[in-house]
Formats: sequence, structure tokens, C-alpha cells
Amino acid sequence: MKVLVIGSGGREHAIVWKLSQSPRVDKIYCCPGNAGIAEIAECVDISPKNFKALSDLARYEWIDLTVVGPEDPLAHGIVDHFEREGLRIVGPTRAAAQIEASKVFAKDFMRRYGIPTAEYRVFTSYLHAEEYIKMKGAPIVVKADGLAAGKGVVVAETVDEAIEALRRIMKERVFGDAGERVVVEEALTGEEASYLVFTDGETILPMVSSQDHKRVYDNDKGPNTGGMGAYSPAPVVTPEVETKIMERIMKPVIRGLRKEGLRYRGVLYAGLMIKDSEPYVLEFNCRFGDPETQPILMRMKSDLLETLMAIVEERLDRVALQWRPEASVCVVLASGGYPGSYEKGKVIEGLDEIKEMKDVVVFHAGTKYRDGRIVTSGGRVLGVTALGRDIREARERAYEAVKKIRFEGMHYRSDIGIKALNREAADIQ
Repeated sequence: MKVLVIGSGGREHAIVWKLSQSPRVDKIYCCPGNAGIAEIAECVDISPKNFKALSDLARYEWIDLTVVGPEDPLAHGIVDHFEREGLRIVGPTRAAAQIEASKVFAKDFMRRYGIPTAEYRVFTSYLHAEEYIKMKGAPIVVKADGLAAGKGVVVAETVDEAIEALRRIMKERVFGDAGERVVVEEALTGEEASYLVFTDGETILPMVSSQDHKRVYDNDKGPNTGGMGAYSPAPVVTPEVETKIMERIMKPVIRGLRKEGLRYRGVLYAGLMIKDSEPYVLEFNCRFGDPETQPILMRMKSDLLETLMAIVEERLDRVALQWRPEASVCVVLASGGYPGSYEKGKVIEGLDEIKEMKDVVVFHAGTKYRDGRIVTSGGRVLGVTALGRDIREARERAYEAVKKIRFEGMHYRSDIGIKALNREAADIQ
């Protein structure tokens, strides 16, 4: 079979890497891809926004299945376009992708179906939102309604910080039209976790749990990013908590979407806050997370292609997923200055040394080839991902690999996985 993967980040590299292990896959294309993906797939320089060129490629190359990585094409209807062209593609329709593309839609949807989430208000007026923030006080969360590459959510510790976020979103329009409306909600406390499932709109198959690290600096300091690292499993998601997530969140979401005539086939991601063993939804994403995909797919024993084909053919009830018992940790190496402005074109050294390491994979995100060398081309550059018997061993292996990589301005968090170790230590005591 021939498969097309759309996207260019670490998530897409992990998807391509996993698909390449399927005995049914003959060839993988990726649009536009990156330097790491180019080692195992044919990269074609087509923008994920150019639906016609992508569907033309799929038809011309007789692509059997297309897999969409990023949220933007899904939110703008790539699945609808491909299906009109008679092409097989994994992902929710434009209408169903609103679960991520509109924070307002997601919050109102959760209210309708009794899905546990934070108290909130929606505003189209800057002045009304400012008044509400002053009345409620801090900490408080300000969210741009639309897509903002993972940077449209501000957890403000002070009223001034919240109003500054509001000003940037609604007045300066730093996220463009995504800031026409804002959601202002209570700041939930507890421990965050990511929970992803495969679904064909009826059957729901959970993946292993994971935990992302959004803030740019150690100890969850600094601005939000697209994600600075992740690990799997997340100890906070106990079997008891997992049952609650499935029964109170994931099943009601899929049932609710189906009831409203919104067909959801693909990956559904719930960003959660766990407090006293009770899960609350922070956000939904309509695709694989990044960087959670990297440690999750490192642990997946089952054939990813078979799972995705079962989604498209609506026979997921006949699939039984298998997972490796080991833990996995991913450490993101970012460009200096990220998530703000940063320079590109820095030569990356040390990658060849890691290829000899056991149970370590470096997933490329912002990389490209220049004059035969791999250089940086994005904010998040690499995701160094390792397996281990437990979080501690996987973490040690990942950071051992990180030390072999060098590029000018390289920045990374040194505490990925520490929360899991602290929780394990507390449980032992």
C-alpha cells in the first residue's frame, strides 16, 4: 500500500516512522516533511493548506490512505475535500473538527452533554471581558477561540497578566481572527495529563496515557509552547481515573457528536486536569498530540496502518491494540528564543552518534537539508525519545542522547519526567 502523511513536525515523523514498520506499507509520501522524514519517506514540497495539489498527488500516485497530522488542514475541511474526490483519508470532517478549532464550540458542547470542565464565559467585547476578569480575580485562564498553534491559552497568575493576554488576543490580534472571541475560565488545579483514543465514530480504543510539558522553562515556568516534552505512561492516570475518563468524557463526546450529526473518525485527544482522582477537560484536539505522539507510538506494538484502515472502514470493533510495557520519554530540543522569535539555519551536529543507541529515536520537527547538512528550520527542532523499563530509565536514556546533540542556541527543559518520579516516590511513602 501507498500512504501519504500530511505535515512536517515531530508528530508526523513519528507517524511515518511507525507506519514504515507495517509489512503492508510499500511506500510513504510526506507533504512537506522534514530532514528526518526524508530518510524513510519521499517528501514532496506541497503545503498542507493546498488541498487540490494534495488530492492531485494522492490520485496521481495511487495513494491508498492519507493521514493528516496537524490541526489546521482538518479545521479547514481537508477530509471533506478528499472524500468528495473519492479518496480515503483519516480524520474528522470540518464540522466535527470544531471540537478543537473553536474553544467556544467545545465549551458549549461540554456544557450540553455534562462533560466535566471549568466554569467559563464567552466574550466578543474586550471591555466586558476585562470587567469580568477584574470581578473574578486571578488565577484565571484566557483562551483565544480559534487555532493558535498551541499558544493561544494563557494561565494568568495575576489580573494584570490576564488583561495583558486579553489585550494581545483581542486588540493586537496576535492570533488574527482566532481572537475575535475569547473564553475566560476558572483556573483548575491538579496535575495535567493527555488522553488519546482512536475512534471510527462508534468504537473507541484508548491509547496509553501521557503527559505533556507546555511551559518553555523548567518547573513549568515561562510562556506556553507547542510542547517541550512528554512521557508515557502518566502515573496520575490510574486505572480508576482511566475508567472515569472513558465513561464521563470520551464516550459522551463521541455519542454527542454522533447525536448532532457530526461524524468523527480519527484520533480524539483530551487535555485533562486530574484533581483528587477526578478528571476535568482543559481542551480537546482533533488529531494526534505533539509531542505526546512520539512516546505513545514508541510504545505501540500494534500495526498503526491496520488501526487507521479499520477507522476509515468503520470496523474498529474488530481491532485489539497491544502496547509495550516499557515507559517512554521525549525531550524537545528548541531554537533559542522559542516560543518567541528565533533564528533558523543553525547546523545540527551529533545525530549520527545517536543512531547506534538502543531504544532511542530522534524525531525531527523543524529541520531541513542545506548543502548536505541538517540545519534548524523551526522553533521546535528535535524530539529525542527513548524507551526504558520505567520512567527513570527512559528519562536517563533520553537525556544521555540529548547531550550528544549540538546546535547554536539549543534550548531544552531538564525536568521532563520529574513529576512522574516524584509521584512514584510519594506513592511509595
